[in-house]
Amino acid sequence: MTIPRPSPVVLAVPAFTDNYLWLVHDGTHAVVVDPGDAAPVRAALERHGLSLTAILLTHHHADHVGGVAALTAAFACPVYGPRAEAIAGTTVPLAEGDVVRLAHPALLLRVLDVPGHTRGHIAYVRDGNPPWLFCGDTLFGAGCGRLFEGTAAQLYTSLSKLAALPPATQVFCAHEYTLSNLRFASAAEPDNPDLPARLEAARALRAAGQPTLPSTIGLELRTNPFLRVDQPGVRRSLEAAGLAAPGVPSGAAFAALRAWKDRF
Repeated sequence: MTIPRPSPVVLAVPAFTDNYLWLVHDGTHAVVVDPGDAAPVRAALERHGLSLTAILLTHHHADHVGGVAALTAAFACPVYGPRAEAIAGTTVPLAEGDVVRLAHPALLLRVLDVPGHTRGHIAYVRDGNPPWLFCGDTLFGAGCGRLFEGTAAQLYTSLSKLAALPPATQVFCAHEYTLSNLRFASAAEPDNPDLPARLEAARALRAAGQPTLPSTIGLELRTNPFLRVDQPGVRRSLEAAGLAAPGVPSGAAFAALRAWKDRF
């Protein structure tokens, strides 16, 4: 008789002031996404009795890769990362169209190119029940990443790609920015009837010391202004603020919205 292997689950490992290092495990083996700091990862592994079998990286920023050297020294595991970025320690470079197949824990992840925050940023998608998205700093709860290296056009295209994923897809972002993003969303689309309930729920979670993540693609489509740049309420706010003329293309409206958020 074949004993079925446990389905993987995802654990949030807080780090720094607002990072989440996502630990995917089956009760015995674990994969970590974007380990910016090795110490909290090792503590979580020890606490749950897990052995690290792989590291997944989305982009090169230090708060996402800073723990790689210490973790690979301890566990000698492969490191998957973006092909278009030079990240020390990467052993399996990836780009869109590649697939990550892991035996322990049992995972199959599709790779998407999502440049904008950085030039070579990638994301990982599990087509399961529910689907999962590990999107680094591209998509946040009610927000999106800053433009450090890429362009607004690139980030708009990347977010459109993520928005096309199934609505039930769970979104594992790398930072706890949801409350501040929702305050901006309320200014950008004040007539959105779904925003007050999300803001109330997020406040309750944070007051209880809980993450506001994962989100879902469906929730982001209803409440994230960066996925709603063609909604009348967002367009009215951009026009009222003198940031976009009526009828500008979607990409231009997105760029104006991102610039507004940068100084909000």
